[in-house]
Amino acid sequence: MTILSFVVQLMGATMLLLYAVRMVRTGIERAFGASFRRIVTTTSSPISSASTGLVLAIVLQSSAAVGLLVAGFAGSGALGFGAGLSVVLGADLGSALLIQVLSFKLEWLVPLLLAVGGGLFIKSDGRKLKQAGRIILGIAFILISLRFLRETMDPIRDSAFLPSIAGFLERDFVTAFIVGALLAWVMHSSVAVILMCVTLVAIDAIPVAAGVSLVLGANLGSAIIPIWLTRSMTPVARRVPLANFLLRGSGAIAALILVNKLTILPYLSGMGEAQTLINAHLLFNAMLLLALPFCGLLERPMKRFLPMAEITHEDMPQMHRSVLDEASLKTPQLALANLKREVLRMSQVVEGMTAPTIEFYESYDKTKADDLIARDAIVNTALDDIRRFVADIPMQDATKQQKKRARELTEYAIALESVGDLVVKLILPLAREKSQKGIEFSKAGQEELIGIHERMMANMGLASNVLVSDDLDSARLLLEEKAEMTRLERSSRKKHLKRLTEGTQTSFDSSDIHLEVLRGFREINSHIASVSYPILYRGGQLLETRLIETMTEDEDERLSS
Repeated sequence: MTILSFVVQLMGATMLLLYAVRMVRTGIERAFGASFRRIVTTTSSPISSASTGLVLAIVLQSSAAVGLLVAGFAGSGALGFGAGLSVVLGADLGSALLIQVLSFKLEWLVPLLLAVGGGLFIKSDGRKLKQAGRIILGIAFILISLRFLRETMDPIRDSAFLPSIAGFLERDFVTAFIVGALLAWVMHSSVAVILMCVTLVAIDAIPVAAGVSLVLGANLGSAIIPIWLTRSMTPVARRVPLANFLLRGSGAIAALILVNKLTILPYLSGMGEAQTLINAHLLFNAMLLLALPFCGLLERPMKRFLPMAEITHEDMPQMHRSVLDEASLKTPQLALANLKREVLRMSQVVEGMTAPTIEFYESYDKTKADDLIARDAIVNTALDDIRRFVADIPMQDATKQQKKRARELTEYAIALESVGDLVVKLILPLAREKSQKGIEFSKAGQEELIGIHERMMANMGLASNVLVSDDLDSARLLLEEKAEMTRLERSSRKKHLKRLTEGTQTSFDSSDIHLEVLRGFREINSHIASVSYPILYRGGQLLETRLIETMTEDEDERLSS
């Protein structure tokens, strides 16, 4: 019974730790996620790239999350191999620094963090304040979970089986290394695993030598996570995670042998055995930065190991070909699934049209503009095909719910076609006018437009996820983002008008274009957010109207007078 109680309490403390780490990361991604692409892809040197990765790992509470971001940017061509690998190596050190911060005795902060975080999360209407509350609550939960972990280990610290396990791990450092790697892989968080090891060493549950072996194994395990999560991406995207795995893996194995065969640990000791563990982790990840000057040299072997496959006509993505299958029309359920696939294809084409629009306001490219106009023709054709396809579905065999779903998908396809029209009939002509007249945005105005565009693209990705999953929470978040976009557009307009009143010549020259682009981005965001309405209606989280249906006789007389 004691063993069962111990296992349950250990699992509870571990799950709380994982949830808390994820809660912090989610809050930061929702508050600032739209800016991550610009932050990561604008680095210019290995040192600045590593610094960016370090900061992002501390912010996201995970080096694996940074590795996944970098893989996505590398796959899209927005980030080179050398810069991407430098960002990931910096993220590894940032994760180690985060563990140092979280290892301090901060339990006295827990009540304050819970009070402030809970108040912001529950009472705030502002999106960023609400997410700040989520982040603060997550930090409080991390500290609580670590306290639970220590309390769970205390009763069995002097038991018979724990010293035997600890002794075995100390003697067999290879097994300890493998266990650490497996834990990091299973928990998908090296931060959680290493914090757990630090806690166990701090209460003398395991010896420091075994703890170091576990931590080195966790470093290897955390490098495997991005490889697994990017397994379905293109070879270009997978090269950076693989190179990071080879560097960290070989370094971890070398460090494991050195630590266990040479008397190195006494030189790392300071302020207790738990700090020795953290020092070893920090030193290991700091030493990996010595590879920064050679990151670019690893690109050639990675290209040979993961070459780009030759793309044939049959292998090309279905971006320019309809996926509607006439054979599915006989069965309404299959026809609806086919219809959703086609709407998703439309959303991918529209996303590809919208993503580069901000670049045209820095340097207008007629060839690229013509390509976007050609894509709009694809979107228009897709909408026509969807209308005909829906008209051919035998509605007499369909249920009321299926009919409603077909109508909802058609309405969202119309919204996507409107986005395409906004891009080619408003956003591109404005960019062409700006280029022809030699108009420049003010620095502040340019940054505002970039920020709003980033938020819009993040919402477009969220809308695609909502379309596929019909998830109620994601739909609600998307609608909250619509309100936030309206607020951002209003704020940018006010700032722009303020710059006009202050006599800024650049703002005066670009005023009409700036305001029209703001309106266009807001309208695009409104169209893509419309996918959330049916889901929220079905979930009972959206009112039919905001108007007051009934009023008192006095109010009626006052309004009519």
